[in-house]
Amino acid sequence: MSRNIQIGGTHYKGMAIQPIDYIVQNDLNWYQGNAVKYITRAPHKGALVDDIRKAIHYLQMWLEAENEHAIDQENT
Repeated sequence: MSRNIQIGGTHYKGMAIQPIDYIVQNDLNWYQGNAVKYITRAPHKGALVDDIRKAIHYLQMWLEAENEHAIDQENT
């Protein structure tokens, strides 16, 4: 299956649960899925600080989207 192929590195190889499997099986949204991906690979890819920042960025975007949704709900 194509999910078993990794293009560009080996930072997911050997993990007990592949991030994509966790994301799909738990029906995570775009923001959650990307945060999980960056958190999972951070210690293995050699870009720890950058990947932590990327994960935080996706969580911030999710929070903003949820806040906007809550405001929209209040206004309807």
